Amino acid sequence: MACRSSLRAEMAVETPLDVPFLDAYRREVSAIITVVVAFVIARIVDRAFTARARKVAAEGPGDEVSPVTATRVRLVRRLVFAAILTIGFALALSQFPIARRLATGVLASSAALGLIVGFAARQTIANAVAGVSLAVTQPIRIGDLVTVEEETGVVEDVRLTYTYIRDDEGHRVIVPNERLAQTTIENHTIVDPRVNVTVSIWLPPEGDATRALELLEGQEGVVVTVAEVDKEGIRIALSTWVEHASERGPTASRLRAESLDRLRTERLSSPDGRSA
Repeated sequence: MACRSSLRAEMAVETPLDVPFLDAYRREVSAIITVVVAFVIARIVDRAFTARARKVAAEGPGDEVSPVTATRVRLVRRLVFAAILTIGFALALSQFPIARRLATGVLASSAALGLIVGFAARQTIANAVAGVSLAVTQPIRIGDLVTVEEETGVVEDVRLTYTYIRDDEGHRVIVPNERLAQTTIENHTIVDPRVNVTVSIWLPPEGDATRALELLEGQEGVVVTVAEVDKEGIRIALSTWVEHASERGPTASRLRAESLDRLRTERLSSPDGRSA
């Protein structure tokens, strides 16, 4: 009889299948909803920053966002986006008792943990601090033509830890922000957005420099000079200006091709067609 009573009592105990889904997994559902809401809020705020930047650009003299505004807006957008997601994940984890206990233990030893994490991530932290400094002081901006440690290219993006530069050959140069903060940066377009393009054409040592100048000076907006004379030959420099750094490569290529074509027509170019 006692065994039957015990069996009935066990059968009366509710199994997980008998509990409503939301009651059984309320913590998991709440955590998922929290993360989704955080992501949605982050996206809305990110789009609001973008819309505000476009509105400011439309109210200005031009139709494009200035390099200064674009650089700062990108950094602020990423910082806010990351902060909202971090808060969302923290709130989601707080739904679980084990996560709260773990957080309490971590906070209790925060001093020692801070030293360990700070030492392990000192390079990343230094890059992040340098990235914020670059966005505020703006020695470089998105779209600027810069030279950093003998690498010249156009700044594509300034992120929190790294800056991306596109060189003349189309390669992407990724520079840690800490290095940018510690080295000398030559910004060719921070004062004037126009970019000077200079190419060199060589004549043989016995070449007719005067005739070459007459032929090459016919190109509109191009300044032609005899830049160098040595035993290797005569170097003719052609210089012009372009409105944007992105036009530098195509313009230099066009100048070389047109100049060599004119000189070859008169048989004045270097025998090996050398140019720079």
